[in-house]
Amino acid sequence: MEKNVIIIDKQDITRIGIEILVRQNEAGAVLSYTNNKGSLISFLTTHDDAFVILDYTLCDFNSVDELLNISARFPKVRWLLFSDELSIDFLKKVIFNSRVFSVVLKTSSIGEINTSLSLAFQNERFICSNVTNLLLMNNKEIKIDNTLTSTEKEILREMALGRTTKEIAALRNLSFHTVTTHRKNIFRKLEINNAHEATRYAIRAGIIDVSDYYI
Repeated sequence: MEKNVIIIDKQDITRIGIEILVRQNEAGAVLSYTNNKGSLISFLTTHDDAFVILDYTLCDFNSVDELLNISARFPKVRWLLFSDELSIDFLKKVIFNSRVFSVVLKTSSIGEINTSLSLAFQNERFICSNVTNLLLMNNKEIKIDNTLTSTEKEILREMALGRTTKEIAALRNLSFHTVTTHRKNIFRKLEINNAHEATRYAIRAGIIDVSDYYI
């Protein structure tokens, strides 16, 4: 099945280079180009499972929230953010709020760019090493709530790594009901409402490594 790819970038040399790499990774890809948000949305309306390669800094998005809203509107679309530089706040918001975004910088090696494209065509996420290191260096630890028991901290870690209640129960040889009770207690003690907030807490508290979450 042909994969529709749209490149949003105002730099001609970048578009040409990306096209070459895309065709090396997916020979049958159908490429389209634009340099603005309106044309992108029009394209996605008729190609709702496309692969988007976007230089966010050169496109007319008003905010990261607008980008996230568009990605939520087209949930089957995969995104590769490909820019010179992106702010830490932007990266955190995109990466921690959605798993459809891969990130690679224009200063990344050809090897990393090729890896990001290859994984994206397999619907897998990729975060380049420079972005990972940037976030790790700016990942401020917070004090872990002392009211969490050791078991609750371990279950929180498993939740943050994306395991379901059923998987955690099997892994730890506990009943489904017991794990559910631990989850409810964790949410209550940390004053959070869902697994996404639990993941953010676990990362900030150092319960899991940011790079573990990306994999």
